[in-house]
Amino acid sequence: MAVLISAIVVLTGCVNATVDEMTFLEPTEGIGDRSVVILGRRHAPDYETEFEFIECVGDHIRTGDPSITVIGERQFLDTLYPWFEPRTAPLRTEDIDTLLKEAPVAKELSALKLEYMVWIDGTTVETNSSGSMTCGVGPGGAGCFGFGTWGKASDYEATIWGLSDKAEVGRIAANTSGQSYMPAVVVPIPIIAPVQGTACDSLGDQLLKYLSAQY
Repeated sequence: MAVLISAIVVLTGCVNATVDEMTFLEPTEGIGDRSVVILGRRHAPDYETEFEFIECVGDHIRTGDPSITVIGERQFLDTLYPWFEPRTAPLRTEDIDTLLKEAPVAKELSALKLEYMVWIDGTTVETNSSGSMTCGVGPGGAGCFGFGTWGKASDYEATIWGLSDKAEVGRIAANTSGQSYMPAVVVPIPIIAPVQGTACDSLGDQLLKYLSAQY
């Protein structure tokens, strides 16, 4: 039985990115020894904000300023179960007061020194695809021939809640799109547009500017 083995080289495609920011109440010297949690909104019937995207934004903030304490989403959800499950999670800043009236919630939030809660809503979707590719084994060896292309778009919005102020203190939106390609003349060469990664970096950079005293 013949086995087709192809070496694949990954290149990077181009991405278009737009970032919008609104700040209502900005901290003057970062958040000090307080903490922040980044959570994904998962109320929409047709999509869920990806756990890996939320983790990416948190890692971006930790790397940009190691002094900022970013609580992991899964850790937070487990600690505050069931108050932040999709069916019970607060949807408006007015719900903060209701949450804090729950003694177990108030106790845990105090122990975590939580200052900001960042809600991220959005997803990454494939927008189009075209082309074809065939691979096979012949007398001259193995190879692939063809060309494929596909597009992706990311649309995310981060809403920052200040627990001390019990209010929305900022909002950031990141929209990115890009086209990836897969030309193949014997060897497939993916040219990948890092659409979701660019959206993560864009939101992470803006959140760093808000949370860090270094920016």
